[in-house]
Amino acid sequence: MAASPPPHASSQTPDLSGAYAEDLALYREKFVQRLPTSLEELDGPTKGVVELPLHMAWSGLTAYDLGKPRQRMGLYRTVLHEGLREDLPHYLNQDLLLQMWPILRTLTGRTVRTVWEDAFPQLAARARAAA
Repeated sequence: MAASPPPHASSQTPDLSGAYAEDLALYREKFVQRLPTSLEELDGPTKGVVELPLHMAWSGLTAYDLGKPRQRMGLYRTVLHEGLREDLPHYLNQDLLLQMWPILRTLTGRTVRTVWEDAFPQLAARARAAA
């Protein structure tokens, strides 16, 4: 006795596009709510060693030397992804962010990049100017 073929997966798989879109919207909103009101609020350090708290640096490096370009880039990437709204002015500096943005934007996730560039056109302009 031959077994009957299994039903097509497509006929039993629910359409997840709505749930996926909702998840993306929630993920985006998380970063939107963390944004500073303006880049002028970002008056973090420009030199020295910066130690991040556990809620941001829960894995890997916890101290970053701003004199080392790769570590500085890593610090900014970590803070953009993991920092809370109140962390951003303390750890990010407007001038450094603007200076590093053309490269930094390529190291961040698409959502972080678009949220920041949508909120602060000067970042998008820096990226275009560097291209």
